[in-house]
Amino acid sequence: MQDINKLALEYHSEGRPGKLEIIPTKPSSTQMDLTLAYTPGVAAPCLEIQKHPEDVYKYTAKGNLVAVISNGTAVLGLGDIGAAAGKPVMEGKSLLFKVFADVDAMDIEIDEQDPDKIVEIVKSIAGTFGGINLEDIKAPECFEIEDKLKAALDIPVMHDDQHGTAIITGAALLNAAEIAGKNISDIKVVISGAGAAAIACAKMYINLGIRRENIVMLDSKGVITKKRTDINKYKALFATDREIATLDEAIDGADMFLGLSKAGALKPELLKKMGDTPIIFALANPVPEILPEEAFKVRQDIIMATGRSDYPNQVNNILGFPFIFRGALDVRARAINEEMKVAATKALALLAKQPVPEEVLKAYNKTELHFGRDYIIPTPFDPRLKEYVASAVSKAAVDSGVSRMM
Repeated sequence: MQDINKLALEYHSEGRPGKLEIIPTKPSSTQMDLTLAYTPGVAAPCLEIQKHPEDVYKYTAKGNLVAVISNGTAVLGLGDIGAAAGKPVMEGKSLLFKVFADVDAMDIEIDEQDPDKIVEIVKSIAGTFGGINLEDIKAPECFEIEDKLKAALDIPVMHDDQHGTAIITGAALLNAAEIAGKNISDIKVVISGAGAAAIACAKMYINLGIRRENIVMLDSKGVITKKRTDINKYKALFATDREIATLDEAIDGADMFLGLSKAGALKPELLKKMGDTPIIFALANPVPEILPEEAFKVRQDIIMATGRSDYPNQVNNILGFPFIFRGALDVRARAINEEMKVAATKALALLAKQPVPEEVLKAYNKTELHFGRDYIIPTPFDPRLKEYVASAVSKAAVDSGVSRMM
């Protein structure tokens, strides 16, 4: 088997280093081309934008340009590795924006950890972009940064680590609940992990109909309860008044386990304590809270998802962020609001119920793939994602009044 690390280093370094380049969209081979592209011709669109600020969308690339912004404090599974070390990830995110949704994206690494300073930096450059994708910023600072930028800017702002995960798992949950014959309002959820993604998932599940009192969240110190005095205001939203302290106690009778924590956090024997047809989303990467083969040795009635591509039901944020921004940009949305996120979630859930195209089967070397326990969310290579998700997001933006276009 080839060394993936060696291959990755070669991939990133061979030829032109990195994964991105900038290509002109207008002719530039004659004197007249240069006259129009720069001086003196460029003065004409400048003056039009001065008179009519919204014309910046007409005469520049702003309407299809997203900034992928990080300070490198929570990079993938690597943690706080710094802004420069996180650049390959941000370039990769920008590549995915372009390949999957034809959104031009520019990665910007900010060597700063003070939330207020990051907000001011982003605000000062936001006029360049049609949207801001915050990425790999640690909690709880990420909540504050996103909230302040959303309040200050009139373009879409989304921290994908939070909301992308919430949207994809929300879609998977809707379909898993249907397959399991569970009423969404009755489902009892245990969430292992209390970072940005976990809190966003809990909020999304409530928007989908799960009752707040049916959610139990654990951090590294155990169950988050109302008696604890060592939790921040974001965790406090999901503090339970139940007299429980451990995962062993929390999972008794639960319908769903959501893992956003660490490898091995869910011991196989705990599955026996869960309710009928338990839903297990073990999303720690690269090694999940419990491996599917370990889980199915204990119970056969599980509906399971992981974050890995070598198992069915991969929870991958690529199912969401390119198409969410595509939909927002297409109607020049001023924000990405809850209505748009829920619309994306429901669109993904619906797409999983449609017949799977031949090209998707070939990509995954399958002869058949259909809605069921091993297919509760679409695959990243489904060509219909743009049609389903982006259009649903655009419609929700218009319906909720945050679109500049009708």
